[in-house]
Amino acid sequence: MGNKIFVGGLNWDATDDDLRETFGECGAITDAVVVNDRDTGRSRGFGFVTYSSDEEAKAAVEKFDGQDFMGRKLTVNEARQREDRGGGGGGGRGGGGGGYRDRGDRGDRGGRRDNW
Repeated sequence: MGNKIFVGGLNWDATDDDLRETFGECGAITDAVVVNDRDTGRSRGFGFVTYSSDEEAKAAVEKFDGQDFMGRKLTVNEARQREDRGGGGGGGRGGGGGGYRDRGDRGDRGGRRDNW
């Protein structure tokens, strides 16, 4: 088992400090973070706690999995590597847009009108 655990089922109001304080009962924490939505800034209801040793992380999983925390039942287990979700593609530029346009003969599109 690794030293990083996943904590799911968090109350929307839970903070990094709440995780650090509660999960600190099982050992020395090197990092604790509640994951927030990048668009709204609101909690996504889960987070991660990293301990200084694998043994402390295992003790936390055994102690807190299924326990009540701030009115919600927690799911606590070993954090897994994030799955490769294929990148995303970057959105593209759409159209061709801009650039230099020849203002000369426009063929059948009407061309220049001198009789306004």
